[in-house]
Amino acid sequence: IKLEMPAINLDGEVTVLATVPEVVQSLKSCAMTWQKLISRVLEEELKKVPQGHSPLAEIDLWHEKKATLSALTEQLKLSEVQKVLEILQEAESECTGDLQIVLSDLKKHHMEAQDNAKFLSTLERHLKNLSTGTGADVISNTIPSLLNGLRIVWIMSRHYNKDERMVPFLERIAWEISERARRVVDLNTLFKEDTSAAKMKITEAKTTLEHWKKCYFITCTQVEESGSERYWKFDVKRLFEKTDYMASVCQDLHDIFQVTEELYNIFIPELITVSENPKGIDELRREVNIISSPMEDLTFDPFSIKSAHDWELVMEEFREDVSVEAVKQIFFQNLKDPPLYKNHPPVAGAISWSRSLFYRIKHTIIRFQEEEELLATERGKEVKQIYLQVAKKLKEYEDQKYRQWRERTEQKLPLLLKDTVLTVSSATEEPVTTKKSVCFALNFSPEIQEIITETKYMEQLGFPVPEIARFVALQEDKYFRYTNKLKAMLDRYHKLMKMLNEAETKLLDDYIQELQRIFKAGHKRLTWKSVGIGEFIVQCTQTIGKFEFLVHQIHYLSEDISSKLRSIESTNLFKFPHSKNGDKLPEAKEFFYYVKSEQAKDVEHMVRKYSAIPQLLIQVEGRVANTNSGKSPKLASYYAYWENRIYQALTQLIVKNLQAFNAAVLANVPLLQIEAVLSASEITLQPNASEIKEMTGQSIQDCVEVTKHFIRWMHGTCIECPPQHVNTDEIVTFTFYSDVSQSPLVIEQAVLITQNVHKLLTALSKCLNQWKRYDVLWKSDKGTVLDRLAAEKPAYVIFDEHLQFYRKVAQEVTQQPLIKDEQFIRLQLAPLASAVQENAKGWVMSLGKLLNDLAREELFSLKDEIQVG
Repeated sequence: IKLEMPAINLDGEVTVLATVPEVVQSLKSCAMTWQKLISRVLEEELKKVPQGHSPLAEIDLWHEKKATLSALTEQLKLSEVQKVLEILQEAESECTGDLQIVLSDLKKHHMEAQDNAKFLSTLERHLKNLSTGTGADVISNTIPSLLNGLRIVWIMSRHYNKDERMVPFLERIAWEISERARRVVDLNTLFKEDTSAAKMKITEAKTTLEHWKKCYFITCTQVEESGSERYWKFDVKRLFEKTDYMASVCQDLHDIFQVTEELYNIFIPELITVSENPKGIDELRREVNIISSPMEDLTFDPFSIKSAHDWELVMEEFREDVSVEAVKQIFFQNLKDPPLYKNHPPVAGAISWSRSLFYRIKHTIIRFQEEEELLATERGKEVKQIYLQVAKKLKEYEDQKYRQWRERTEQKLPLLLKDTVLTVSSATEEPVTTKKSVCFALNFSPEIQEIITETKYMEQLGFPVPEIARFVALQEDKYFRYTNKLKAMLDRYHKLMKMLNEAETKLLDDYIQELQRIFKAGHKRLTWKSVGIGEFIVQCTQTIGKFEFLVHQIHYLSEDISSKLRSIESTNLFKFPHSKNGDKLPEAKEFFYYVKSEQAKDVEHMVRKYSAIPQLLIQVEGRVANTNSGKSPKLASYYAYWENRIYQALTQLIVKNLQAFNAAVLANVPLLQIEAVLSASEITLQPNASEIKEMTGQSIQDCVEVTKHFIRWMHGTCIECPPQHVNTDEIVTFTFYSDVSQSPLVIEQAVLITQNVHKLLTALSKCLNQWKRYDVLWKSDKGTVLDRLAAEKPAYVIFDEHLQFYRKVAQEVTQQPLIKDEQFIRLQLAPLASAVQENAKGWVMSLGKLLNDLAREELFSLKDEIQVG
């Protein structure tokens, strides 16, 4: 398309050329040609429609329009064309108005084409993906992105923001999606494919169709929330009627493959192996193939809404066929283990299941009979024959189940009613005495309850039931009450027995035997036919209640005793003197005296608690033996039990306290102080190591001897043993000391403490070795040294060296640390340092006196020489 240019020369001014008639006439002719050409092009462009149903066809159309109109528009921008228009306008030619109208139309349609091509181009990639992309990508990305792009176009475009433009375009997208579904679900090849692959294709197509609609309505909401003045209120029937129908057909196709697959899965090789009629299984397989065969030879397009009625007839026939076949296959598959309704017993449940299958196929055959022409077909006759065969099999199955149940019930129920109401886990004829392992259990067979339930359901199903079964079923409430009460009674009894320890079991031996003697009737004499079960339950419950009350009383008293023992066991026998910051630590003797004095106070409290225990045991005696002597033979083992508990508590008391004392010895927290002193020319500890070991050992012994205050009981009693005269002058008191002191645990801790204190004292002694470098101060004979110096009469510089040495020693000692903390002992070095200083000063004084004497002697000698001279 090209505009024809004027043949005349247009050089010159516009105003001048506009006055030349020949020029104006020639340009008018040219302008009329342009007007006709542009009008014709616009008319042709407006008539053009997209080539095909695809949305891409509409986009291509706008690209073509844009290209055509842009070519014309660009020519009109040429300087030569613009000068022609200016000359005609200057000449006020009458053709200028008509041409301007055409040019205005061209500009309007060109801008529209540009705008539409620009906005629709943003959708091209998504539309191509919709046509050729994979299913997962189309569902998850393409459709949502496409509709989001359309939303933006709707908001921003000046032309695709109206229903008359957007609805047809959305229809084209719906067409593209439906065509995609057709390509995925190709009915020409679908039924020849693997079942799982076919189901995947159908699912993909159905999901894509449904996702299109879902994303559309999400976008509608987004348009409303965006603040746009115009909402998407389009005709949804135009957009989704076809895709919705295709989605429903996809669901039907999926159901066909699913049912066929399930029917095939029934006939696994194992079923053919165990089946009594493998040929029948093969026949069923053949019939499954017949069910789906009509789908492969359809004479119409099931995806077309126009064929909806035909497709519904095909699906109806498929469902009817499947119903009869499914019942047949379900019956064979579950013959030996039928599925039961909730709360149904096995036999009545199996019969109910069999009847439900019969009603299903009966319903189907009735519908066939209503359509006589359908039943008269070859397939209809086959279905009727299958129905009769299955119905016969179901009836035979039902009759056999009932007959077997009746025979078994009449034979087994009388024997079950002869069972005793209780059983005992220890099958022994001798008295159960105090064996806690003996347990009783309810002996109500679950088979009785099953027979009761079966009987009730059998009567509902219309079967005659045995008289004995009806009689038992009428007694169900009574059996329910009995079994519940017996269970509660036994639970209470077993819970009570678990509460007893071995000592309490022996203590209550008579009561347990009496209780188990009453129970004996339940596992020896009473059966479920007996009339005395109710009285037996009452008697047992009352006896258990009395026994339970007695046990709670004993436990209350025993907890009181245990509390006293816990208090004794937790007593701290090594209380140390408290020293505040800056306070002087106690000396060793003061420290151990304090510990012993505090022990004496604690022993008094512990003995008071211990002395109260026999009175509590006498209360137990009163409740069990109705005496208060403290020496009942019935409680002999119980006394022994608590005496052993007391021994264990005292042993733990001593062991724990020795462990705590050992921890205090090892901890780096000083508790007492000792001194380092110079005694008899030897550096030593004050008190010395032997004395400290002795005091530590005595403290350990004092701790263990605390148990001497706890007097043993006389054998078979809880009465303290009086002092015994062994010899004429010797009296022996029997306490727990002899046993506790010999405990390996106590001995081990005592030895450990002794060893740790020894190591500590050895370490302290070693730290004094550095002070031995000063021992020349006190180990040298001062008189001998001074006499030798006096005889030698050394130079004064020698005296100066000696004096400087002793002054240096005195000064060096003042710079030494005077406290040494080692574990629980603080060693005071000040006395030793003071002694060293005093010795150094003594040497200085003695040397000074000697120097003075020698100087005086020389002075007098000099004086005599002067006088003589």
